[in-house]
Amino acid sequence: MMIEALRGVVAPWRAVMAALLVMLLGLLPAAALELKGHKDGLFAYPGLLAVTEDGAFVVVDYDKKRDIHRRDQEPERRVRSRYVSLKVKRHSRVATHEANGRRVETGLTGDFAAARFTVIFVHGRGGDQRLGMNDYTFGGNFNRLKNLMVLNGGAYLAPTVASFDDQGARDVKSLIEAGRAPVVLACASMGSIICSKLARDASVVERLAGMVLLGGAPDMGLAKSAAVKARVPIVFTHGSDDSVYAWRSQKAAFDVVRASSADYPARFVLFDTGSHGTPIRMTDWKQTLEFVLSRR
Repeated sequence: MMIEALRGVVAPWRAVMAALLVMLLGLLPAAALELKGHKDGLFAYPGLLAVTEDGAFVVVDYDKKRDIHRRDQEPERRVRSRYVSLKVKRHSRVATHEANGRRVETGLTGDFAAARFTVIFVHGRGGDQRLGMNDYTFGGNFNRLKNLMVLNGGAYLAPTVASFDDQGARDVKSLIEAGRAPVVLACASMGSIICSKLARDASVVERLAGMVLLGGAPDMGLAKSAAVKARVPIVFTHGSDDSVYAWRSQKAAFDVVRASSADYPARFVLFDTGSHGTPIRMTDWKQTLEFVLSRR
C-alpha cells in the first residue's frame, strides 16, 4: 500500500486534517488570484490519503473503477456528459502559428491577445493539438481547463509539437513570446523535455508564471535551471504505478528543487495506484493554477 511506503514522511492524522483544511478552503496569500470555478465538485480531488506538514507533498486517493469506469460513458474514450460544458467551443478554434520558418498547428481557446494569463499544454509522444483540445477524453479534464480559462479571462493553447528537441522547444518558445500575458507551461510525459529545455532559457523564464509537469520525465538538473533560480512555481503530478517514468525518480527531482531555497514554491501530487496517464485525467486545474499564480 502507498501509505505504508510513505510511513515516516506524512504528518500525523490531526496535522494532516489541518493541512487539508488549509488547502481545501483555498487559504492563499493576500495577493492571490482566486479563480472562478467550473464544475469544482466533479473535478476536485476525490480524497487525500496523506500530506506532509508543509503541504508540499500530497497523496491523492485514485480508484480506476470510480475515476474511469463510473466517470466515463465509454472508458478512456468518452466521459459522461455532466462533466462537459460545450459552450466553450464558441471560444475555441485551430490556428496556425508561424515561427522559425515553420507552421505550428495550435488549438486555441480564449482571447490570446487580451488574456490575463495563458496556459500552454505540451503533449507527449504520439500526440498533437487534438489531444489537448479533446473535450471528452481524460475524464473531461481538458474541457474543464478550457472553461476555467474562458471564465477567468485567460487563454489556452495546445500546439502540435513535432519533436522533443531544440526545434520543438523553439516552436513552443515562439508561442510564449507571441503573447503578452504570463504563461503557465504545462508539459505531459515526454513533453516535459520541452519544459526542461525552456526552464534553462532565461528569456523564457521571464515570461513564466509557473510550470506543471504531468507524469513527466525526471530531470535532476532542473534545480540548477534559470527557472528554479528565479523561483518559478512548479507543480509535479504523477501516478504511483507509472510504468514509463518512476514516481520516486520524479520525487527525487522535486526534493532537489525544494531544497534549492527556503520555502520554494513547489508541490508534488501523487495519485495512489495511478498510471502514466492519470495526471492528465485527475489533476485539479483550479487548485493547480491558483497555487502557481499566487506565488509568482
